[in-house]
Amino acid sequence: MLEALKEEVCEQNHELPRNRLVVGSGGNVSGRDPETGLVVIKPSGVKFSKLTPETMVVVDLDGRIVEGEMKPSVDTGIHLYIYRHRADVRGMCHTHSPYATSFAARGARIPAVLTPITHILGRDVPCSRYATPGEVDTGQAILEAADGGMAVLVKAHGVFTMGASATEATSVAMYLEEAAMTTHLAMLHGTVEELPQKEIDRCAAWFRQNYGQSGEKDVNS
Repeated sequence: MLEALKEEVCEQNHELPRNRLVVGSGGNVSGRDPETGLVVIKPSGVKFSKLTPETMVVVDLDGRIVEGEMKPSVDTGIHLYIYRHRADVRGMCHTHSPYATSFAARGARIPAVLTPITHILGRDVPCSRYATPGEVDTGQAILEAADGGMAVLVKAHGVFTMGASATEATSVAMYLEEAAMTTHLAMLHGTVEELPQKEIDRCAAWFRQNYGQSGEKDVNS
């Protein structure tokens, strides 16, 4: 069942420790199959090095296990909440990557001071209100802060990114952490100047039109 999606989700989970976005077994990537609505996600508490496509867990949008021998990620409910409320989202990534999460620890957004992040997101990275851990409140906080966007910091928690696929959501998380690190380093030297919204919009439109081999947006290559 959903073998290709299991392969993709497993591989994208492996990208998290490769890119120093997680430690131990914290963090997760999921993907939603558009035809069945089923979701593939990593199992709870299993180190990334132990993950294989066979260890991925398949659940329906109500959280019932459809396939898999292990308990799904503790964050599964949050992923499912987003999938139920955002039809455009087919992949999610959650990390506690240090630079981005340092902004979340302060309840601060990552300002749009760098063109690479404006190319991908077309805006800053907002930070949500504090959310009580769990499916509903965290899911609501993400949707409120995202306002249709694809990346959110949850105050005192971490990073949630979304995409048209598990691969895209993970790529957004990688670029976001790089932007957070660079912005943090720049702030150590003084005030950073945020790009005007008109220029942010122009950068995002230019990227969508020109990036990639087909002229379509693809943050994965």
